[in-house]
Amino acid sequence: MKTNVVAHRDFRIATIDARLYSSFLEHLGRAIYGGIYEPGHPTADEDGFRRDVLDLVRELDTPYCRYPGGNFVSAYNWEDGVGPRSERPVRLDLAWRTREANQIGVNEFVDWCKKANTKPMLAVNLGSRGLDAARNFLEYCNHPGGTYWSDLRRKHGWSNPHDVKLWCLGNEMDGPWQVGHKSAYEYGRLADETAKAMRGFDKSLELVVCGSSNSDMKTYPQWEAEVLDQCYDSADYISLHMYFANREKNTLNYLARATKLDRYITTIGGVIDYIKAKKRSKKTIGISFDEWNVWYHSNQQDKEILARDEWPDAPHLLEDIYNFEDVLQVGGILNTFIRRSDRVRIACIAQLVNVIAPIMTEDGGAAWRQTIYYPFYYASRYGRGTALQLVVDGPTYDSDEENEVPYLDVSAVHSEDGRSLTFFAVNRHPDTALDLDVRLEGFGGARLIEQVEMSHGDLEAVNTARRPETVVPAKVESARVEDGRVRAALKPLSYNVIRLSV
Repeated sequence: MKTNVVAHRDFRIATIDARLYSSFLEHLGRAIYGGIYEPGHPTADEDGFRRDVLDLVRELDTPYCRYPGGNFVSAYNWEDGVGPRSERPVRLDLAWRTREANQIGVNEFVDWCKKANTKPMLAVNLGSRGLDAARNFLEYCNHPGGTYWSDLRRKHGWSNPHDVKLWCLGNEMDGPWQVGHKSAYEYGRLADETAKAMRGFDKSLELVVCGSSNSDMKTYPQWEAEVLDQCYDSADYISLHMYFANREKNTLNYLARATKLDRYITTIGGVIDYIKAKKRSKKTIGISFDEWNVWYHSNQQDKEILARDEWPDAPHLLEDIYNFEDVLQVGGILNTFIRRSDRVRIACIAQLVNVIAPIMTEDGGAAWRQTIYYPFYYASRYGRGTALQLVVDGPTYDSDEENEVPYLDVSAVHSEDGRSLTFFAVNRHPDTALDLDVRLEGFGGARLIEQVEMSHGDLEAVNTARRPETVVPAKVESARVEDGRVRAALKPLSYNVIRLSV
């Protein structure tokens, strides 16, 4: 089968915000304790952070990391995580029914961010708390000194302000499962007043308000319309979340679910435009897709752990072990974000370590890359610059999710320095190779830099601590550039990166 693509230098979608490749760490399971922080581990540094994990995080080059939640934040008292560790209280976390020792808090997290070459994206509790706690948290983090909260930070050993600029106003407040769940009107009003108070401290802050937890919520998309009607002038972004599953074991249906993601973004983009027109505003709210990933492999295990009613410390929750099939799904999700980078300015893979994560660890043992690590790595490394609007003509299939789903899922990014062009391509066809034919317009003298392929004979193949390289990328040489065209044979069910110098 053949798919024709036209890539024109001047057919641009948007300049991609590097924050599209951000991440997320929540006080959940072993994300923090046993994930990034494990004093006594053979690789632990002087602050107890695992150096092996830091190496893998730095390799991903993730610009921001969202913290401390997630559902956790909606009943979290940030003050519990500061001050001498010996004096910090142990609390019950109502979101995940575990014990929280508070040995890591905002100060330690900011230190970890510096070591990981990322920046903090902090969330405030608008569930059990509200405006007053949020403004105090902001002052504690960002004021130089001479006030109660800033001097308290200095007393705790952090003399310089953290200067955190990106803040989430709550988490999934549309969800009945959320501690402090609110109606759209209640949340919108609270978010607006909280935002105004925070901007009273610093007008340059970037603030993210809660959108729908997923596009199947009964309140979607009216939630976004009502929330933005209340706080459009004071917000910068609205957050969206989506997770993907293949419980019915139907690969083509599973891979077609990226089209649902695209509809979700399109719909909320329309809501933003509607409220913008209603407000007669010049500002366009962006989308922060600050939770996304595949999540279903660990569901049964999680039910069993939580049913014990034991309030454990850092249990093995949400530890999805990703297979090769998930590589294709994550590749398609990232392609969607690139193609919708005019709307989606921030996105956070959820999460970073152990909890539905590209990086896994053993307590006291190894750290390794899960299968999905690789498509995220390549997109983060080579998906920065200008997203191009491609013209694609090729075979399609019908699925339960959508009709006429292209077998070829493809995006293209022209680098920031203008010297390279990268195609990210997923062949969704289960048993037929795709003959890719890309006509290059405005890219004279293009030459192949490299072609990377991920394919495997077993969709269920996984990476483990003992066999960490079962599913890995390989350099191949099927692509060729001649007469202003790129031609390549893409294997069935494969993820591909084709990089050109231009």
